[in-house]
Amino acid sequence: MQNTAIQLILQAGYIVKGVLILLLFFSIVSWAIIFYKYRYFSKANRETDIFLRTYRAGRDTKGLLHVTKTIDLSPLANIFKFTFSETVSDRAEIKRSLRRYGALESAKLEKYLSFLATTGSTTPFIGLFGTVWGIMNAFRGIGAAGSASLAVVAPGIAEALITTAAGLAAAIPAVIAYNYYLSRARQMIIEMEDFSEELLDFFSKEAG
Repeated sequence: MQNTAIQLILQAGYIVKGVLILLLFFSIVSWAIIFYKYRYFSKANRETDIFLRTYRAGRDTKGLLHVTKTIDLSPLANIFKFTFSETVSDRAEIKRSLRRYGALESAKLEKYLSFLATTGSTTPFIGLFGTVWGIMNAFRGIGAAGSASLAVVAPGIAEALITTAAGLAAAIPAVIAYNYYLSRARQMIIEMEDFSEELLDFFSKEAG
């Protein structure tokens, strides 16, 4: 079955091959993003747990800064580190800094997710284009041969089915991953926004 599928792809026309190459590109990039975001969120959660344990234990500024030196993905630790580095003393300025760095961390959490959304929404239509083209080839074969036998119709239909399957294979994992990681990102953003309120009081007291 595998050899038959490969032979059908090799024997397909340039349009169908181009569609399959494009779908392969979307699929490879999507899987790379899926694995990258999995490692990113896992490490960010671990670092956040480490930072929060130190923060809840005593809220010692020097101890917190020491912990943040080994942390680079936790959004909570980053907004603490970057806001503290500005050494602002006014409560309004502190609030603006927290909001600014919170927006930057939110962008990091959602980075590359738009590509997954694009893959999930466009690859089925790209595969559908290949499907339509394969069916057109099947009808051309019927017209050229003057017969609707299986031998004439099968190659075009096979091309159509392959591109349809390739489009779905690229879209389904991308949609699942997009929804999952977007949910995790929003959960961490809400946690970060709640923590920013605590940091506002914390830095205001330190400044005072």
